[in-house]
Formats: sequence, C-alpha cells, structure tokens
Amino acid sequence: MKRRSLVYLVFALAALFAALVYRFRHPILGRLKPGNRTVNDVIADTATAATAEIADGSPLALLAFKQEQRLELWKSADDTWTRVRRWPFTATSGTLGPKLREGDRQIPEGLYRIEYLNPNSSYHLSMKVDYPNAFDRQQAAAAGRTNLGGDIFIHGKDVTIGCIPIGDPAIEELFAIVAANGKETVEVLIAPRDLRLHPPPSSSEVPALKELPWTKALYEQLRRSLERFPVGV
Repeated sequence: MKRRSLVYLVFALAALFAALVYRFRHPILGRLKPGNRTVNDVIADTATAATAEIADGSPLALLAFKQEQRLELWKSADDTWTRVRRWPFTATSGTLGPKLREGDRQIPEGLYRIEYLNPNSSYHLSMKVDYPNAFDRQQAAAAGRTNLGGDIFIHGKDVTIGCIPIGDPAIEELFAIVAANGKETVEVLIAPRDLRLHPPPSSSEVPALKELPWTKALYEQLRRSLERFPVGV
C-alpha cells in the first residue's frame, strides 16, 4: 500500500511539474513569468532620444499586415499621419482570415487597442491586444460560437501560434515608445493584407470566408480606417 501511495505521489508531482512548464513556456499561455520588473524599469533601460522624440503624447497607430508580415508604427501630428517605424514579423501562423476560436492559430483581424503592457513576459516583453473586441463577440454570439480565445500579444522572440512577434530589439523599442506615450493613445489595426494596395481576400482565395459573410463589412471597415495613412510615406 505504501509503495502504491508513493507511486501516486510521484505521478502527481510529475503532473504538477508538467503543468507549470506548460503554463510558463507555452506560446499562448506562457506570457507571464515570475519577476518584479516594472514598466518604468523597461523605459529606464531601453528608452532613447528617438523614444522621447516619438513619445510626445500624440496619437499613435500600429498597422499589422498579415500577408506582408509587417508591423508599422504611425504618429499623428495636426491630423497628418507619418510612419515612424517598420518591423518585420519574426514568425507567423495561421492563414488569412479572422480569429474565431481558441487554438485555431489565427492572428485576429480588426480594430483593437492595447490592453496592458507586460514587462515580465516569457517572450522578453509583450503588449496585450484587446481581442476579442465588441465586434468579435457580436459575430460569435450570432453564430453560436464560444471559447473565442484570447492572450493575443505583440511580443519579442521568434515563435508564435496566433500572436505577432517582432524580435527582442524591436519590442524593446516599441514597448518603450508605447509605455512613455501612454497605451491609451495607441490604436491597433490588424488586416489580412495592406488593403490600401490590394483587395481583401475572397472566398475563392480563402475558402473559410464563404461561411463568414460578415468579413466583407469588417474588411471594408479596415480599408476605410487605413485611408488615413498615406502610401509610400
């Protein structure tokens, strides 16, 4: 009996260890890691003169294009938007089309905000995107979909299953700018491709869109939102 109890204890400890490893290292759930580093610590460690020049409290926008695998930072001055930074994705996952549920590996598509900044991320630094937003929840409710997923971040490193990684040097720069400027000043537009230059994906290109007629309205909303940002700047 004692031997059997010992075996059960060993298995229980092994299961607990596996759960902890999964929690802190899995690309979706492992966003937080133990640490006492603060956002202000990150600013002090990484901010530069360029950070101060950009982060003057003006409205900022992050444009993410899934097909091009590119993230752009734009700044508004006197209602004129200028691109100030551009970084490539260091990894990607999924296909064109919106995120629908937990575990589908999709990067969301839509208009979002930054929910919070995480200076103690397992992926160096990260910024949480507020997916699912009201539009995402509305479409899910209409279709009877539940478990929409979450934990969508812009982060460092070069791995992802639904987030936007841009590497450690890039996330350090972006994190410092957003933190210094204020996350509430930043809007996030995630599009299947650059809709200023190309038409949105169709159901012939992405068959799954045939079952999602509401994406036409979503892509038109994204296209109109992108009109503020001049091409070729």
